Amino acid sequence: MTSSELELNKYMQRDAAALLYGNAVSGIVISLITASFLVFTFDNPLTNSFKQMWWCGMSILLVLRMVDVIIWKTKLQHTEFDGEKAVKRYITGVNPTGVMWAVYLIFVTKYNTSVELTITLIAIAAMAGGSATILAAHKYTAMFYAFILLSPASIGLLLSEQYALKLLGLLGVSYSIVMLITSKKSADFTRNTLFLKNENKVLVHQMEEKVEQRTRKIYELSNLDSLTGLYNRTAFITHLKTVFASSKKPFALLFIDLDGFKKINDSIGHQAGDQILKKSAERLKLWSLDTKLLCRWGGDEFLMVLADTDEVGAVDISEQLIEMLSEPHNTENSVLSVGATIGIALYPEHARTEDRLIQSADMAMYYQKKQARSTVGVFTEQMDKLYTYELRLKNALTKAIEKQQLRLVFQPIVSSKNNQVAAFETLLRWQLDDENIPPDEFICIAEQYGLIHEIGAWVLKDACLQASQWSSEQALAVCVNVSVIQLQDEHFITIVDDALSNSSLPGERLHIEITESVFAADISIISNRIKQLQTRNIKVSIDDFGTGYSSLSVIQDLAINMVKIDRSFVSKMNTNGHAIISAVMHIASSLDFLVIAEGVETEEQAQELQKLGVHYLQGYHYSKPIEIENIDSFLTKVNVPKESFFDANQLVDKLRI
Repeated sequence: MTSSELELNKYMQRDAAALLYGNAVSGIVISLITASFLVFTFDNPLTNSFKQMWWCGMSILLVLRMVDVIIWKTKLQHTEFDGEKAVKRYITGVNPTGVMWAVYLIFVTKYNTSVELTITLIAIAAMAGGSATILAAHKYTAMFYAFILLSPASIGLLLSEQYALKLLGLLGVSYSIVMLITSKKSADFTRNTLFLKNENKVLVHQMEEKVEQRTRKIYELSNLDSLTGLYNRTAFITHLKTVFASSKKPFALLFIDLDGFKKINDSIGHQAGDQILKKSAERLKLWSLDTKLLCRWGGDEFLMVLADTDEVGAVDISEQLIEMLSEPHNTENSVLSVGATIGIALYPEHARTEDRLIQSADMAMYYQKKQARSTVGVFTEQMDKLYTYELRLKNALTKAIEKQQLRLVFQPIVSSKNNQVAAFETLLRWQLDDENIPPDEFICIAEQYGLIHEIGAWVLKDACLQASQWSSEQALAVCVNVSVIQLQDEHFITIVDDALSNSSLPGERLHIEITESVFAADISIISNRIKQLQTRNIKVSIDDFGTGYSSLSVIQDLAINMVKIDRSFVSKMNTNGHAIISAVMHIASSLDFLVIAEGVETEEQAQELQKLGVHYLQGYHYSKPIEIENIDSFLTKVNVPKESFFDANQLVDKLRI
């Protein structure tokens, strides 16, 4: 029998017991009244003594049954009682009652007159009819009771020599058969009713169990990280709130960020990255005394609470965690390593709410990662001030375009051949509440929070539009700085095309400058973007050349048109800067690209750079960045020659579009 069938049978037995005991009082009372009437109404010296003894026995039996009913109603009815046992106990009292009635009727048929016998048969026949309903919850008892009450005595009457008694016997047997059939049908109907009722109940119960199972599954899905098995941020915050509500001792929150994880994920694949996350989570579990207070916060970030821990203890444990997390991971194909930077915030010293504590630990990790990766940083008030300032800039930057707070200024780039303007570099300015925010402060925020795409698209569009309106005999080019994040955007080329189309600016008059950090990105994507730009006659230059990631072989492979020497080398012309610039010029000649020097501040620097053969110069020596409305007057004043940027005759053969 299946679990569902067992459960269904259990419910049916309980309901059957409830029906039997529910009708028991009326059945017992009717039996007692009928017995008393039959025994004490008719006076027959031959049967009086037997009837009185029988009445005493029947009364005792009925009293015992009533006691059983009272016990069931007071102690068992509202409990999880065993239905099968209750039914057996009930029929143990009912069946002897039926036998007692059969004995009484058999005796009466032998000695009673026809009047008493007829009345007795009618009374017992009525009880047999009632039993079909009262005992319908138990099929075999209902059938037995209806049969045993009349059949033995009726059969005896059939054997009598008196015709009248034979007729009574025939009626009794016939009625017994009818009641037997009626009892069976009534019991079957009752059983079917109970079956349907409890089948629905079982189905509902099974559905509830499935709902409960799904609820548990949903809980796991909503509270556990599917990859690492750690609690996720939702569950962690809930548990952390409990700690805040109950803890009277200080504790530390660690914000753990893996170093070098993204590089593994991008270069080797997400499968390797997932293995790193799983193994890192397993290592953290070894250090966590309460797994409820350890979670994967997201990506490669984890949070851990150290109970009853001060700053010294938290720093010591964090350093051990970094050492442990930095141990190599053996994967299927290689040995991989990551580091970890940890930010610490202390309760109640740094925060008294869970959100603020997490934010403080995150801040500490973020600023520590800027200072030195794979080390520990503890939250300070200075970090809070910097974060508040950064958050203010971030929130304001989201509406800077809408509020027309951003504007473009343009710094001229001149030809070293004749000191005439050949192009303008576009520079972005932001005025917030009468305060000029430096680009080196807000550009990194725009990149961090994903605002650079919208701002970059606006700069490209407006720069192209302004360049198309310059009133000059010469078609001057405009140089626009583009971040690596923009360049990697799959929609970047579409944005460039829209900017050119909306402004009617030819592609050869747009120059894109990218920083050396581009070489730390996916070279295949960058190479594809550069080729797409160059097919539109747009030239590409590397800004801040020599300060970071640049690789000469990569520059050659990417077919860069120009490089811009960083101002730090120009300012050190009297020391090693001269040698570096000279080397760059030799490389430029070999690899066939043009060179621009920025940060030219003095005439001496300009003359020396001209001697070294630098093609174009830019700096305060020629002009500070110019507002849009002043460009036309500036161009008139400097008398721009009729040659375009990077298209002088002696340089045409160096260009590769």
